[in-house]
Amino acid sequence: MTNPLDFIHSLAWKDLDSAVQKQTELALLDIIGVAAAGIKTRPSAYVRELATEEFGGAVPMLFDGRTASPSGAALAAGITIDSIDAHDGFNPAKGHIGAPLFPAALMLGHVHGISGVEFLTTIAMGYEIGARVSVAQHGTCPDYHTSGSWGAVVAAAAGSRIMKLDHDTTRHALGIAEYHAPRSQMMRCIDHPTMLKDGAGWGSMCGVSAARLAAKGFTGAPAITVEQAPDYWSDLGQRWFGLEQYYKNYPVCRWAQAPIEGALALQRENSVSHSDIKKIEVHTFHESVRLAVKRPAEGDAAQYSTSFPVAVALKHGDVRPEHLVDEALNDPDVLRLSDAMEMFEADHANQNFPAQRLARVTLVLQNGTRLEGDWNEPKWDHTAPPSEPELRHKFRDLSHPVLGQDHAGAIEETLANLSDLPLSALTDQLLRPISS
Repeated sequence: MTNPLDFIHSLAWKDLDSAVQKQTELALLDIIGVAAAGIKTRPSAYVRELATEEFGGAVPMLFDGRTASPSGAALAAGITIDSIDAHDGFNPAKGHIGAPLFPAALMLGHVHGISGVEFLTTIAMGYEIGARVSVAQHGTCPDYHTSGSWGAVVAAAAGSRIMKLDHDTTRHALGIAEYHAPRSQMMRCIDHPTMLKDGAGWGSMCGVSAARLAAKGFTGAPAITVEQAPDYWSDLGQRWFGLEQYYKNYPVCRWAQAPIEGALALQRENSVSHSDIKKIEVHTFHESVRLAVKRPAEGDAAQYSTSFPVAVALKHGDVRPEHLVDEALNDPDVLRLSDAMEMFEADHANQNFPAQRLARVTLVLQNGTRLEGDWNEPKWDHTAPPSEPELRHKFRDLSHPVLGQDHAGAIEETLANLSDLPLSALTDQLLRPISS
């Protein structure tokens, strides 16, 4: 078994298969597009204001230009990404590796002036550490916690590599991060959806702080998920979980996406208008059933609903960020359909969760006709991944309205060539304010 501490520091870009290298670039492109869309949300505005007030420092914040400390800038970027629920994820973790990893690597990479290839390698390393830390935590902890809880360890690993900490200091960094990580209970936010989301910002902030504290000599207890869970690490360096992430076609919780796909498939196959639909029945797994907000008052609740985005999809043929905020939340057609959804917990879906997120949809028409679908999964799982053009289209769809075509295009071109450039070529694009 490869020692995780060795892996954190010794992984080299040239050692990675070309498929892993390309997917690392595309994962970064995807999460940057989500961050661009997120910069327009209220949670992002609030946390960036807080970071300037409470976390003094010289690091420019993502798409903002105002400065904070590295940990404050990571907090702001993580919450910005989390505010649009469209970032990549890992089924066994029931969470998201990139959201806490990227802000930590970006901010510390900027501070330490690393190369583009070192940044890319740190991200690739982080996906492998994150995949194993996450399932180790879920396997050793009785409650289901947010991505920020284990994401703190991932962020600390990224920081330890970028800061070139020795193995003993890295060990302390991971232990500090795990001990102080936000052990936030995920299902509390499912039952009471608010701006709390998946804890990515807090995890990233914790991981950055842990690495910087360890560098000063602060000590920490060994990370249980790394040092006392060997079964989860046996394939490190052999199986590449960076290739096993899912991507989101819609900016809502992954648990709602199979019902969206099932409803849209029935609608298209039968040429049904949204006005023809009287009732929607969804059989799915327990966690999806608990996404129960039918009439969300805020965008965050709309993202953590099953019925509302399904109703949006049936009216618009798609679900986009603008469908989940402001006056769109009061659309009478969408509210009627959302109210008309009945959800049922299904043993088959429960038995296959979290490896699969299954749902079966039935549309009941106004005339009494029942259109029954089969079991289906969300689009863009790693078993049927999006193509490169599809991910690039998603990035442009999210980023162009916010950044403008020229700014977004420069980011895309820089990422494509980052292995031959300094990281500053990318941070020059990401850490400056967007044009109004």
